[in-house]
Amino acid sequence: MTTLDTTTGTGSIRSARHGVLRLGLARVYYEARMYFRTPDSVFFTFLFPFIMLAIFTAAFGSAGNIGTAPDGSGGVSVGAYYLPGMLAAGMLLSGVQNLAVDIAGEKSDGTLKRLGGTPLSPLSYFIGKIGMVLVTGAIQAALLILVARFVLDIALPTEPSTWLTFAWVFLFGVIACAFLGIALSALPRSGKSATAVVIPIVLILQFISGVYLQFYVLPEWMQNVASLFPLKWMAQGMRSVFLPDSFASLEQNGSWDLPLVALNLGIWLVVGLVLSRVTFRWIRKDS
Repeated sequence: MTTLDTTTGTGSIRSARHGVLRLGLARVYYEARMYFRTPDSVFFTFLFPFIMLAIFTAAFGSAGNIGTAPDGSGGVSVGAYYLPGMLAAGMLLSGVQNLAVDIAGEKSDGTLKRLGGTPLSPLSYFIGKIGMVLVTGAIQAALLILVARFVLDIALPTEPSTWLTFAWVFLFGVIACAFLGIALSALPRSGKSATAVVIPIVLILQFISGVYLQFYVLPEWMQNVASLFPLKWMAQGMRSVFLPDSFASLEQNGSWDLPLVALNLGIWLVVGLVLSRVTFRWIRKDS
């Protein structure tokens, strides 16, 4: 009677998993370093929310607070109102725009083809890209909050539960955007056309999702369209963190609806994961 020795097989599987993770973590450092060495990526994805927040604060600050009562009391400053939207926009830009354009360029210049001939697996590649977005997105959000507090004098929440909400909205949103960016990179036919394809999509989403325009003044049909995409829920989650509870009545359903925010971001995370894995190729089929 013979017995099967499963120890070696289990050890090999564990070793392979550790190898995938190790390569992925090494790619995080490499991808983050390359990101900050690319001026256009740093400007259009990292610094862009800072620039827009400064522009809105300077341009509309003299108009007074937003959401004031009829007697002139209450409300928040223009900078405080737009801070949540800029945080959400930064997540979208870091994940969707940056990865979609970056990966499309890597496909076009042959980088992915060369990586496909190495031991690097798609999972390790994904870990590297998503880790880079998490690192750069966290740095961007932290700096944006510090600028808001110490430069624009915007009051920040003090309750630990509020910051916990910020943490899960940020984590869900960034990972979902990273997967969607990987999936969207399959759409442009070349690296040169990537920005022309991706930026209009990202820009339209920002306008209809409450980033540049006050969401409650948009037509109901436009709010409904925005609700089909993750940016609206990311911005709503961030507004629940940084705006007073009185602003919840201005949301589409009259409340912050955080369980629905979590549900929609979770759905988009899964959708992005599936789409990125289905559409990702080291080499385009039509190349």
